[in-house]
Amino acid sequence: MKTHLLRQPDFNQFLKVITRKGMPDHLPFYEHLASPGFIARRTGTAFDTMSLDDPGYWNIYVDFWVGMGFDCIRMEIPLNCPLKEIHDHKHSYGSETYAIIKTRDDFERYPWPDESEPIDFTHFETVAGIIPEGVKIVGGVCMGPYEWVSRLMGVMGLSYALADDPGLVECIFSRIGVLHRSAVRQLASMDAIGALSQGDDLGFKSSTFLSPADLKKLVFPIYKNMTGEAHDRGKPFILHSCGNLKEVYDDLITDCGIDAKHSFEDVILPVEDFKKQYGDRVTPLGGLDVDVICRAERDELRAYTRKKIESCFHDGYWALGTGNSLTDYMPVENYIAVLEEGMNIR
Repeated sequence: MKTHLLRQPDFNQFLKVITRKGMPDHLPFYEHLASPGFIARRTGTAFDTMSLDDPGYWNIYVDFWVGMGFDCIRMEIPLNCPLKEIHDHKHSYGSETYAIIKTRDDFERYPWPDESEPIDFTHFETVAGIIPEGVKIVGGVCMGPYEWVSRLMGVMGLSYALADDPGLVECIFSRIGVLHRSAVRQLASMDAIGALSQGDDLGFKSSTFLSPADLKKLVFPIYKNMTGEAHDRGKPFILHSCGNLKEVYDDLITDCGIDAKHSFEDVILPVEDFKKQYGDRVTPLGGLDVDVICRAERDELRAYTRKKIESCFHDGYWALGTGNSLTDYMPVENYIAVLEEGMNIR
């Protein structure tokens, strides 16, 4: 039987956490993503076979989050940029997507969406009409600037172009940046959206994918514009990024102006250590290691969760959740045990 974790949703409590303005009345929860398979198992539905346009899709999605005691519902919709192969000259660069843009001619021929319609906003309007009182959307674009460019060019294609044609790389990042900024501007104007977020995986276990210098030149100005659009409308901005970002945390916090950071792994930098180093300037979110949640015995998992809560929530500036996302292989009941520990905090 599905366990309902019921409490009165109140987005203002989550807002206190990410704006660092007072101790919240309860410990908020936050996740960047939940896989369709996890949602299907949790809700007992065929959610993993449904499309965004299927009747009932968004009702299941909202019920999933509200039924676990969340104050916010995170949503992301991709840019209106096709990723399928659209040219005859297709070359795989070792990534999941074939490189679509390899030359300046490719860049000019690519069917870029109009700046005014960077994403399909109708899904946000649908969810805005069904969320219960007290709940807000944390909205953003599916995949960030780095991820989009690395898919359009291919990871190896981007790497070669940084040396062979850096001007082309700058043009692509600039065009993608305009679309992301427009999306944030329009999302931030919606009453149902309480905060903006962006996922953009910038690194791996030991380093960033691009050099810090390239990130500062190509990616971080886009982030700064996005946070500016959110802040201009009185809404905070959350960045999700996996990997070892130790060389650029100061840039993300001070120059880009992010309000909260999500994605932590114990093997890279435990969330409690991040909080000790940067917690006076930015709010960490989540941080419970996915592997621990998946493998630990229930009593061990509850103790692990309590330790994270004690380390991170003593000042109120933290939200409980995984360090990455709710995966297809994560046992649902293990995750519910984590949330139940959070419910016990007063």
